[in-house]
Amino acid sequence: IVVMGTMLLASCGNQETTKEKATKNKDTSTESRTINLMEQTEIGSLDTIFTQDEASVNLQANVFEGLYQLDEKDNVQPAIAKELPKISEDGKTYTIKLREDSKWSNGDPVTANDFVFAWQKMADPANQANYFFLLDGTVENGTAIINGDKKPDELGIEAKDDYTLEIRLEKPVTYFTSMLTFTPFFPQNQKYVEEKGKEYGTSSDAIVSNGAYLIKDWNQASMSWDLEKNPDYYAVDEVKNDKLHFEVIKEANTAYNLFESGELDIATISGDLAVNNKENPNFKAVQTSKIYYLKLNQVRNGKPSIFANENVRKAIAYGLDKETLTESIVSDGSRPVYGYVPYGFVSNPETGVDFREEAGDVAKTDNEKAKEYLEKAKAELNGEVTVEFLSKDGDSDKRISEYIQGQLQETLPGLKLDIKTVPQQNSIELTKKGDYEIAMGTWAPDYQDPTSFLGNLKSGNNSGYSNPKFDDLLDDAANKYGNDPVKRWETLIAAEKIMVEDDAAIVPLFQQYRGQLVNDKLTGITRHLFGSTMTYKTLKIED
Repeated sequence: IVVMGTMLLASCGNQETTKEKATKNKDTSTESRTINLMEQTEIGSLDTIFTQDEASVNLQANVFEGLYQLDEKDNVQPAIAKELPKISEDGKTYTIKLREDSKWSNGDPVTANDFVFAWQKMADPANQANYFFLLDGTVENGTAIINGDKKPDELGIEAKDDYTLEIRLEKPVTYFTSMLTFTPFFPQNQKYVEEKGKEYGTSSDAIVSNGAYLIKDWNQASMSWDLEKNPDYYAVDEVKNDKLHFEVIKEANTAYNLFESGELDIATISGDLAVNNKENPNFKAVQTSKIYYLKLNQVRNGKPSIFANENVRKAIAYGLDKETLTESIVSDGSRPVYGYVPYGFVSNPETGVDFREEAGDVAKTDNEKAKEYLEKAKAELNGEVTVEFLSKDGDSDKRISEYIQGQLQETLPGLKLDIKTVPQQNSIELTKKGDYEIAMGTWAPDYQDPTSFLGNLKSGNNSGYSNPKFDDLLDDAANKYGNDPVKRWETLIAAEKIMVEDDAAIVPLFQQYRGQLVNDKLTGITRHLFGSTMTYKTLKIED
C-alpha cells in the first residue's frame, strides 16, 4: 500500500508537472515556436550588391535594413531613416536624417558613412555589381562612374555628419524613394567589409548585419539555415517570432509532403499538385510581379548567335502556346502575359488604368506567322534551326523547359531545341556573361515603375539586344518627359511594343501567381510586389 501510494503521488506530481509545462509552452508559443519556411534555390550571397536572385534578395531584406522599408500595402515607410526625405524644389537633392539607435551586430553604430561606402562600392565598375545600372542616369555622376569617366568617390552621395545623408540626382526621379527600399541601396560596414575582403557575404560568419534577424548556420553550399530575432534591433518589439528555419526544397512533391506532416508552414507547389489542391482551404494563389520569359541571346562570346536572326526570334515568339503552358504545366494560378510589364503593378498617373491593360497584348500567339518566320529563317540559315536551351535544375523550371521544347518542336518542324540543365547559380553566371543562346529568364521589379522592367533591355544588356529607337524612347521618358507623367507613360508603352513585338528581343511567358499551401495558424504574412517579395518580422503562429 505504501509503495502504491508513493507511486500514485509520484504519478500525480508528474501529471501536474506535465500540465504546467504544457501550459507554459502554450502561453509562450507565439514567441518560441519555430516557423518553418522554404526556398526553392540556394542563397547566392549575402553581399547586397552581388546578388540578383529572389531568394538572396529576400534573405538580405530580413537580415539587413536600409533607409526605408515597405509596409503591408507597399507604402514606403522610414527604417534607418527617421522620416521621409526632404526633397529640394528642383527634385534633385534629397536630405535624409538617420536614427541614432541602429547598430551593426558587432556593436558599431549604423551611420551615414555606411551608405556612402556601399553606394560607391556598387558604382565602381571594377566590382561589376549586379545592380550598378540603378545608378545610371539617377544619382549624380552615376553614369560617368559606370563608364569609367569619373571616380566612385564622385558619386552624388555625401555624409554631412554621422546621421545626415545628402543624395544628389542627375534629374528628378519620381520613383527614387521606392528604390531606396531595395537591398543594393542598403548600408555596409566599411571596416568589416574591407577586413573580410573576398570572404565577405559568403557565410553567416562573414557578415555583420543590422536587420530584424541574425542569420545562423549558412554558407553558399547550405541547403538550410536559421534566422533568429536580433536582440539589438532598434524595433525588436515589432518582431513577432524568435526563430525561422529555412530548407531549400526544389521538388514540389517534397514540399507538399512536408507541409502535410506539419514540418513546413508555407509550401510552394505547382503543376498537378497545385491543380489538385485548388479546393484545399490552405491553398493560396499569391500574386507577384515576377515575369517568366525567354532570353534570346543575340551575341554569344562576342560573336552573333543564331538569335541575331530576327526570323528565328519571331518564329519562337509567335509559336509559343502560353495558355497551355500556364494552365496545364505551371498550374499554380499564374497567368499568361503578352508584354514585359506585369498586371496590377503600376497604373496610369492620370487615369489609374493598369499599364498591362492600357498597353494591351503584344506578340500574341499565331502559329501561321510562326511557321512563316521559321521558313524564312531556314532559308537564310541553310536548313534546320538548332538552339541550345539553358534551363535551371529546379522542378518547375525543368517541367517548363521540357514543355517548351516539345511544343515548339511539334508546332515548328525544322526547329530543334537541346536542353542544357544547370543549377541556378551557374545559370545566373552563364547568362550574366552572355554565354548562352536561349535561357529561362525571370524578373521581379526593384522599384515601382515600368522602367524597372524595360530598363533591362537598354543597349549593353546580357542578351546582346540593341535598338537606338528603343533606347531613345527610354531616354525621352527619363529626361524629356520627366515632368510630364502622361507623355512619359505613353512613351514607355511605345517602348515596350518596339522591344517585345517589333524586335522580339524577349518572349514573355507568364506572370507568376505563386501556388502555396499556408498553415491557417500563420498570421502576419507581408508580401510585396517589388523589391523583396516577403518580409518576416510580423510572422507568428496563432496556436
